[in-house]
Amino acid sequence: MGSIEQFGLAKEAWFTELLGWEHGNPSHDSFGEVYAAIDTEQFSVCFSRWVAHLVNLTEGEVIAIDGKCLRRSIDQASKKAAIHMVSAWAQHNNLVLGQVKVDNKSNEITAIPKLLSRLDIAGAVITIDAMGCQKKIAEQIKQQGGDYVFSLKGNQGNLHDDVKTFFTSSLLPLPLKEKPITK
Repeated sequence: MGSIEQFGLAKEAWFTELLGWEHGNPSHDSFGEVYAAIDTEQFSVCFSRWVAHLVNLTEGEVIAIDGKCLRRSIDQASKKAAIHMVSAWAQHNNLVLGQVKVDNKSNEITAIPKLLSRLDIAGAVITIDAMGCQKKIAEQIKQQGGDYVFSLKGNQGNLHDDVKTFFTSSLLPLPLKEKPITK
């Protein structure tokens, strides 16, 4: 018995009253057919809008954008690769604001702008790992009224070198030296 079936049996009276089921819970296969028929792109948009009504983002809210591979999502029998998702996590609210599936033969760089476009990030600080450290993504965040903090790694060539030079340059102001206390 699958977990969906267990849930349905545990809540059978509630489902029957709420949905008017006359013949008990639908089978596992029926639930599977319903889930398979859902337009996942449209569902994701609706979900993000619904969550936006629940959440109260405060000025300076930190929203972490991160990609993950869903465990056990690989389907070797159908030769389908594992599912990769990019999520937006509102730190203060402890809530996922939205998710976007990374297209096959693509990466997070294409999914992040889609996810950001579904969110109201005005006044928020968006954090993204080095994969999302892209000019277009930074521009989109600023256009939507947010700020950002990106990770930067050495594999980003000139940008990494420029930032490293900036922070090690003698052009930076020297730290203030403490003045001796006089009586």
